Amino acid sequence: MTVYKPEIAKIKKVEQLTKTERLFDIELLSGKSLDHQPGQFVEVYVFGVGEAPISISSEPSKQPTFQLCVRAVGNVTNALHNKRAGEKIGIRGPYGKGFEYEYFIGKDILFIAGGLGLAPLRSFIRAVLNSRGDYGKVYILYGARRPQELLFRDELKEWEARKDVEYHATVDVGDETWQGNVGVITTLFPDIRFDPRKTQAIIIGPPVMYRFVINELKNRRVPDENIWISLERKMKCGVGKCGHCQINNVYVCQEGPVFNYKQIKSLPEAI
Repeated sequence: MTVYKPEIAKIKKVEQLTKTERLFDIELLSGKSLDHQPGQFVEVYVFGVGEAPISISSEPSKQPTFQLCVRAVGNVTNALHNKRAGEKIGIRGPYGKGFEYEYFIGKDILFIAGGLGLAPLRSFIRAVLNSRGDYGKVYILYGARRPQELLFRDELKEWEARKDVEYHATVDVGDETWQGNVGVITTLFPDIRFDPRKTQAIIIGPPVMYRFVINELKNRRVPDENIWISLERKMKCGVGKCGHCQINNVYVCQEGPVFNYKQIKSLPEAI
């Protein structure tokens, strides 16, 4: 079946973002666009090594190119980091349920990203900013462990400079170069004012972050149905066969990775 067969793609460009993360510009040799939604992922196959699920970092496009932000943490991702522009890899997907961004048109949006969670969330942020007039107020909260671990630094400066975006950043541990907030991401909440009934909160980050952020949103009276999360870290095969992402009767790679909080708040192990 074609769902199991990777499509050949070429690495167009590799950019070092941090010590452990690189941004890959990928082009499908078929000339087709990936035709993805923000929040979806692809399976990246490194020939002779294996494959791994990677969330898509670029906004939806009709072009055959897209971007993946990859942290070197295992055999496949380390092998991918050794690849250079011009080399070929395999791509399956896109897979999963993403953010149907048309649903959010006209609404205020609060983006909350922790660490590598900015990589998949960037896809949605860029889609919104590219059609800025279609949405209400936009807030971006971003937290990392240390200043040197912040991703997409040039874009962060652009978001901070925009008059139509309210951007706040924090780090867990500062240094002599950091002039911003120091503390976990929930310490940014006192700095923002938003209407909980009109605001859609989008959260992607490490699992430990979710409980505290959701509690903070509930304290601000944000309804459950206005909270969205991604459980993308739980996935492996992408097609519901390996069971790695299964939570009770839910397969994250097929029914997610994007979920509405109201849908899964009572599901054990989800948060």
